Amino acid sequence: MKRNILILLCVGILFGLPNLAASDCLNFGRATGWYVQDENTIIFYSQIKPVAKIVLQDCTVSSSSDIRLLKTYMCEADSLLIDGKECAILSLISASSGTLGGW
Repeated sequence: MKRNILILLCVGILFGLPNLAASDCLNFGRATGWYVQDENTIIFYSQIKPVAKIVLQDCTVSSSSDIRLLKTYMCEADSLLIDGKECAILSLISASSGTLGGW
């Protein structure tokens, strides 16, 4: 019985760790502003340096949209408010990850 539990625990850890490593989280407390890259993408910045890029799942955003963070520390599984509507985050890319490319 104990051996079966140990095997299940090991398998759970084996499948769970890649998901934890793949999820991107970021503290938005240092972000001082944002701008809209396209109708689904928001770039947050601090001073003049980009902090993060957020791609929204089922919402559209414009330069005149009211954007509100629901919390300071956000991950890909979280959401934010766009014009009073809760919008899920499809992807969150940190500027420090080096994968921002040409934005």
